[in-house]
Amino acid sequence: MADRLQKVCDYVQEQLHDKDVHGYFVHGELILDVRPEFLVDVMAFLHDDPKCKFMMLVDIAGVDFPARPQRFDVVYQLLSHTHNMRIRVKLMTDEETPVPSLVALFPAAGWYEREVWDMYGVLFAGNPDLRRILTDYGFDGHPLRKDFPLTGYVELRYNPEKKAVVYEPVNLPQAYRDFDYMSPWEGARYALPGDEKAKVG
Repeated sequence: MADRLQKVCDYVQEQLHDKDVHGYFVHGELILDVRPEFLVDVMAFLHDDPKCKFMMLVDIAGVDFPARPQRFDVVYQLLSHTHNMRIRVKLMTDEETPVPSLVALFPAAGWYEREVWDMYGVLFAGNPDLRRILTDYGFDGHPLRKDFPLTGYVELRYNPEKKAVVYEPVNLPQAYRDFDYMSPWEGARYALPGDEKAKVG
């Protein structure tokens, strides 16, 4: 498999030398780094070329690196049923620069792009329905960004007085606690509260 993927890597880089495609291997998997402005052309080649035939878009994922100027990686997982191979295509972008949508080439990209936008805030130019898909429509922020607070900004709960579901600022009724993560199975010499089966001694 490694030899076949190396041939694909060499072939793609040779055929797309003007598109600045850089291929390399991590843990035996082929990754192609592309620039956003060439994404559609590169993906169309991978989809249509007889030696590639990566006709299935398996997933689109985001990764956040807040310290970088281009803080987001957008990662595409492709599968070729014809050649029984998988590859990964990766690009970098920032909070304001849209990434071209792949909906015209891979219809399934519509929902995947919505997920990445919802979780990370990456914009996809040309997506016909770029709206939240995993969070509520009134949700503030993008929860998989590393600078998003663990508690969020607001909480959604049922208010019995108003007899309605309401948004309210997060209120933590309990201060930070120093948790003891030891359990009887890890060698604790005492019974944890509520663990009547623990053997002490």
